[in-house]
Amino acid sequence: MSIAKVGSVELYYEEHGTGDPLLLIMGLAADSQAWMFQIPDFAKQFRVIAFDNRGVGRSSKPAGPYSIHEMADEAAALLDVLEIQKAHVVGVSMGGMIAQELVLRHPERVRALVLACTYSEPNADIERTRTFTVEQFGGSVDASGGIHVDLKALNPMMFLQQLLPNVFNQSFIEQELPKLMQVFSGALQYGFGMEAILGQVGAVMTHKATDRLHRIASPTLVITGDADRLVPPASSDVLAREIPGAKLVKIPGGSHGFNFETPEIFNREVLEFLKGAAA
Repeated sequence: MSIAKVGSVELYYEEHGTGDPLLLIMGLAADSQAWMFQIPDFAKQFRVIAFDNRGVGRSSKPAGPYSIHEMADEAAALLDVLEIQKAHVVGVSMGGMIAQELVLRHPERVRALVLACTYSEPNADIERTRTFTVEQFGGSVDASGGIHVDLKALNPMMFLQQLLPNVFNQSFIEQELPKLMQVFSGALQYGFGMEAILGQVGAVMTHKATDRLHRIASPTLVITGDADRLVPPASSDVLAREIPGAKLVKIPGGSHGFNFETPEIFNREVLEFLKGAAA
């Protein structure tokens, strides 16, 4: 088990394979184990670093609020600990937001960038989804975006039951539930603190980078499923339009969790892009 002391938090991380460094940044409420269908393929060509963001898995779970920019600084500090000057970076969902801030705040650290099923800032649809979900838990969202919910009445399984239908296609949920639970098994095994998860929720809802995307100079792949119900595919259109030279790929029928549902497609697209970016 590898733990890096990064500022005020400890980050759990794993390394696999050899070659150019490739940093994987996972999304909300999931830990590094959720990369299980990427790491074997990626590690054949890269030195893969996967870690648990603050708030999940074996990393520290401080009380909120959290911010995307502090999580990006923690990712950069992890590279410092590993003595990596520059890495390819792949981020999914919240991890894609962290990746945006990483390249914007530390542009010299990112060789090539992959932004999967993510957004540069929440739009009205995302705001409505957040409010509806919080209300399902008996909570509310105030005028400034603050979330108010009774944490004692909210347990991890309730949260996952609300989250899963928005992340995966229904057919996948019905046919692959045991496999699906592997996505969150690590996070559940090592403690699923709802206060920390809501800290992550607050971070994604306050992420705003659209007006800075034009500063990204790293080769960038924007990839999403065209059936994503959690983050509208149009969010990827914005990223691809605002990031100079970005390549946009939309996977037909792909859900928000398409890297897990169809890893062969996700892995192929990412590896082909990184191969071209490294040429």
